[in-house]
Amino acid sequence: MLYLTGIIITFFLVIILTSKKNKSEADKILALWLFFTGFHLILFYLHFNNEYIEFPFLLGFEIPMPLVQGPFLYLYTSALTNQNHNKKYNLLHYTPFIITILLLLPFFGLSSDEKIDIYKNEGKGYEPLLLVVYIAVIISGILYALLSLQKLSKHRKNITEQFSFTEKINLRWLIYLILGSSVIWVVVIFCDDPYIFSTVVLYLFFIGYFGIKQVGIFTNKPISENNTTEVPSLENIPTEPQSEKIKYEKSGLSNTELLAIHKNLTQLMENEKLYKNSELTLAELSQKLNLHSNILSQVINSAEGKNFYDYINYQRVEEFKKIIVLPENQKFTLLSLAFECGFNSKTAFNRNFRKVTGVSPSEYLK
Repeated sequence: MLYLTGIIITFFLVIILTSKKNKSEADKILALWLFFTGFHLILFYLHFNNEYIEFPFLLGFEIPMPLVQGPFLYLYTSALTNQNHNKKYNLLHYTPFIITILLLLPFFGLSSDEKIDIYKNEGKGYEPLLLVVYIAVIISGILYALLSLQKLSKHRKNITEQFSFTEKINLRWLIYLILGSSVIWVVVIFCDDPYIFSTVVLYLFFIGYFGIKQVGIFTNKPISENNTTEVPSLENIPTEPQSEKIKYEKSGLSNTELLAIHKNLTQLMENEKLYKNSELTLAELSQKLNLHSNILSQVINSAEGKNFYDYINYQRVEEFKKIIVLPENQKFTLLSLAFECGFNSKTAFNRNFRKVTGVSPSEYLK
C-alpha cells in the first residue's frame, strides 16, 4: 500500500508541474525527474508483488534507472539557483544511464520466457554487469550529491553579495532535497530493496508536502508576503558570468577612486537611509550611485571588510541602537523598531544584532 501511495503521489505531482503556467526550467526538470522516479517505483512494485511475469517487456529497465537520480538532482539544483549555464552539455550527465541501456540490449532482445528465467535465477549470466552498474550507481549518487551541495554553497555566497535579506529567498528546500537524496544513497549501500524504496516513498511524501508549500516551485504566486513587491525566487537571482567578474576585478580601480566611492556611499546611506528598505539589493544601490554592481561590491568588500548582506544589516543594527534610546520610542516594541530599521523578521533581527554586537537585543538594553 505504501508503494502504491507513493506512485499515485508522484504522478499527481507530475500533473501539477506539467499543468503549471509559465513553467520554468527547474519545473520541467523536476517534472521529468518525478516521472522517472514514478516509473521506477512502478517497476519495483511489480517485482515486490511478483507481477513482473505478466509484464516481461518491462524487465531490465529498472537496472539503469538509479543512474538518472544524481544528474536530475544536480541539474535541478543548477536550474533553481540559476547556475545551469552550459545547457548544451546537460545530456552528458546521463551517459552512464545510456551506456547501461546499450549494454542491456542483448537482454532486451531475449524472449519473454528467457527474461523471466534469468530473473528467477537472480540475474544468472549477468552478474558482472550488475556489479558494475551497482558500483556506478553508488559513485553517481555520492558524486552528484556533493556537486549539488557545492552549487548550493556557491549560491548562498552569491545571495549575500547581492541581497540584504535571505528570509524570503528560501534555501531550505534545496538543502532538504539534497540531504534527503543523500540519505537514500546511504540506505542503498546498506539496505535491501524494500527499505530503499520505502525511503524513496517517504522522500516523495516530503517533496509533495514541502514542494507544494514552497512558493515559486509548484505555484505562480510571488514570494512577497504583502504582494506589493515581488522578491526574486531562487531561479531569478542573477549571477555574473566569470568573465565579467574577472573584468571588474581587474578594472584598475585605484585606491583614491575606491575611497571616493566609499565616501559617496557613506553619505548616501546617512542621508537617505536606504537600508530601511527591507528588500534592498546591490543592483538598486548601484543604480543610486551610478556604478556597476561589481564595482560597488568591490568597494564594500575592500573598504568595509564585509559583503553586501553584512554591510546593510550592520547599518540597520546601528540605526536600531540610535533610535532605541530616544524617549519617544520607549512606547514601541523592539520588533516594531527593528522593522522600522529595515529588518523583515524577528529571526533576521536577532541573528544580525548578535553578530554585530555579540549580545542579544534584550541583553544590549540591560
